[in-house]
Amino acid sequence: MADNDRLIYLTSMAQQTLMHYTNAALSRAGLKVTTAQAGILFFLKQKDMCMMSEIGEVFNIDNSAVTRLIDRLEKNGLVKRQVPPENRRAILICITSEGLEEEKKAQMIIRSINGKIKGGFTSKEVESYKNILNGILEKFKVE
Repeated sequence: MADNDRLIYLTSMAQQTLMHYTNAALSRAGLKVTTAQAGILFFLKQKDMCMMSEIGEVFNIDNSAVTRLIDRLEKNGLVKRQVPPENRRAILICITSEGLEEEKKAQMIIRSINGKIKGGFTSKEVESYKNILNGILEKFKVE
């Protein structure tokens, strides 16, 4: 492999382009969420009533970023904070019925974009791509 492959640059540009494209697609569809916010809704649909720190761990983002994301989701009526009576210092995040509707619409758009990403590639190429991405995630995971 050549020293000037620019893998970090290409990966970064692809990620930025894909996030911009996805955010624009969500907006065009009239959704209130960004890609990052949709990811939180996807997670909450699977595991509702979780602590904000768990969201931060799953998405590898700091507490202040989680707080900003949850603030925006809550402002749009898509999630709500709850304080459990047994631990008044804990704050649980739960998805609302409006959040479930938004999640369903976002899921359809994301699936469509995933299909577009795979378009023109063989299933073997797609598997190789996934292996490369998973390898990057594993190699550079910060513990």
